[in-house]
Amino acid sequence: MSQNEEIISENSETAENVAAQPEAAQTEGGAAEKPAEDPAAKLQQELEEQKDKYIRLYSEFDNFRRRTAKEKLELIQSANEQLLQKLLPVADDFERAEKSFKDKNDKELEGFFLISNKFKKTLEQSGLKVMEIAIPGEFNPDFHEAITQVPVPDEAQKGKIVDVVEKGYLLNEKVVRFAKVVIGA
Repeated sequence: MSQNEEIISENSETAENVAAQPEAAQTEGGAAEKPAEDPAAKLQQELEEQKDKYIRLYSEFDNFRRRTAKEKLELIQSANEQLLQKLLPVADDFERAEKSFKDKNDKELEGFFLISNKFKKTLEQSGLKVMEIAIPGEFNPDFHEAITQVPVPDEAQKGKIVDVVEKGYLLNEKVVRFAKVVIGA
C-alpha cells in the first residue's frame, strides 16, 4: 500500500501542479494583458484634463466679460432713457409754441426758434428719434397707442391711422413713448 499511497500522492501533487499552473498563467497573462501603469501616460491624461478645465474656464470668463460689458452699456442707455422720457413733454411744449408762433414774423421769436432747434438737435444726438407715421397708415400696436376711433367715410381708412394726437419716440430702435393716434372706424 505504500506504493499505492505514493502513486496517489504523486498524482495529487501533479493534479495540484496542473491546477496551479493555469492560475499562474492567468495571473501572468492577466498582468501582461493589463497595461502597466505608465507614468508618462498618466501625466499625459492629467495634462489633457487640465487643458480642458483651462479652456472651459477661459471661455466662461470671456462670456462673463462680454455679458457684463453689454449690461453696462444697457444700463447707461436706460439711464438716458429715463432722462429723455422726462424731457419729452418739454419737446411737445416747444412744438405747440412753434405752431402758435408760425404766423408771426417778429425778430424776438428768432431766439425762441434757435433754442427750440438746439433742444431738438440735443435730443437727436442722444439717440432719440421721432416715429415717422404716415396718414393714413397701418396701425401697429408695437409702436402706436389708439386713444379713440372716429367714423370715416371711406372703407379703405377703416382700421388705419387717421390722425396723430401725440408723437411717438424711439431711442436706439426701442420705443420710449408710443404714438397716440386716432383710428378710423
